[in-house]
Amino acid sequence: MDTCERISVVVPCYNERQALPCFYEAVRRIAQERKCLKFEFILVNDGSDDGTEQYMKELAAEDERVCYVSLSRNFGKEAAMLAGLKYASGDYVAVMDADMQDPPELLLSMYDELCHGEHDCVAACRGDRNGEPMLRSLFARMFYRIMGRISDTDIVDGARDFRLMTRKMTDSILELGEYNRFTKGIFGWVGFETKWISYENRERVAGETKWSFFKLFKYSLDGIVNFSTVPLRVASFMGMVFCMVSFLSVIFIVIRRLIFGDPVAGWASLICVMFFIGGIQLFCMGIFGKYLACTYLETKGRPVYIVKESNRTSSR
Repeated sequence: MDTCERISVVVPCYNERQALPCFYEAVRRIAQERKCLKFEFILVNDGSDDGTEQYMKELAAEDERVCYVSLSRNFGKEAAMLAGLKYASGDYVAVMDADMQDPPELLLSMYDELCHGEHDCVAACRGDRNGEPMLRSLFARMFYRIMGRISDTDIVDGARDFRLMTRKMTDSILELGEYNRFTKGIFGWVGFETKWISYENRERVAGETKWSFFKLFKYSLDGIVNFSTVPLRVASFMGMVFCMVSFLSVIFIVIRRLIFGDPVAGWASLICVMFFIGGIQLFCMGIFGKYLACTYLETKGRPVYIVKESNRTSSR
């Protein structure tokens, strides 16, 4: 009777043709080190246009452990990860990037840690930010600090999507069918015992990053909106404060009129106040609009992704 445990490695890919060969060789060597483990590699093509899909098909033809999943267009990394998780059938499921910034050699130590039975997930976080632009590092640290205070999710500073999870935790994540996904928050929201391991930051082995500063900023806003209602409370609090200030201002103006008459006031200060209050109103409306937009997308009921082609059938 075959008692080998299976490990599924989910790899979302968007224009990673240059990095995939290095990644595949690395994980193939890791798989050879443990003959008692059965590996499968779920490669998700997220609408690439650089030959990534063709290379995945070539790997699948040569190695029966490779499962390729091609999405009909670029749906984003969050959707690609969800697709990969639904195709994964292993007893343990790993999520990692193809650019080699997630060290493949950590997979076996993660598995050994889970075998103790004390944890349901072993996740990786960067111990440093060497090689990262200073402004990007500053905003990233601010984001993790803010998320830690305004949400109930457990997100460690420098956390990566790279992790190995038990089947039970993976199934719990798949039960969350929300359209607006922020996987780092979802990993923390579902709970379970997670052990964090730190490693030194690495550069991409090939290709260029797909995450610009603007995309990361937008992604951080999505994370805050998806896992916290604090911005709505802040907007409400600001509204109440300005209502009180306006009420006190009316009393002040009435008293001043009764005591000093009606002296001519400067228009510059009035314009500044009007612009300031108008800006606050637009800011609060923007917060409400963001939450409303997320609700709008959720109520449409559209699928998170559409699969164009795959060499296997989804396990879900």
